[in-house]
Amino acid sequence: RISEPSEITSEITSEITVVDIGCGSGILSVGALLLGAKRAYAVDIDPLAVKATLENREMNQIAPERLIAAEGSIEQLKDLIESPVDGILCNILAEVIIDLIPSMSDLVKPTAWGILSGILLEQVKPIADTLEQHGWTVATLWRRQDWCCLNIRRA
Repeated sequence: RISEPSEITSEITSEITVVDIGCGSGILSVGALLLGAKRAYAVDIDPLAVKATLENREMNQIAPERLIAAEGSIEQLKDLIESPVDGILCNILAEVIIDLIPSMSDLVKPTAWGILSGILLEQVKPIADTLEQHGWTVATLWRRQDWCCLNIRRA
């Protein structure tokens, strides 16, 4: 079970809706919801990941209507979301992120942000270049040894 944070309220408010692409265990969706997001839509191409996400939703006592998980990718998200979302969460392979970038804008509001993680330092430039070509900009890059996390914004 993830502990609820006591004083973390920066960008996530009760009106924020996010998508979690390649949700794995659902940790990013669960974290966003525990930080105060209204709703999270999570997808993964692995049915076991979707099962793990649903188990973590239950373990963290999150209402089913707040965390919707399904097998698939961006195409399934387009069918799941009710309206454009505020943010994108994604912790998957860089090559997959690059392939998804052209379709990400179809999911989000013009003021959207994203957090892309699990990226090797040497993979940042091709991702940043692809983001820029599709109307996104890297606002912040966090680095820990050879791993990076990108905070992105709509340009």
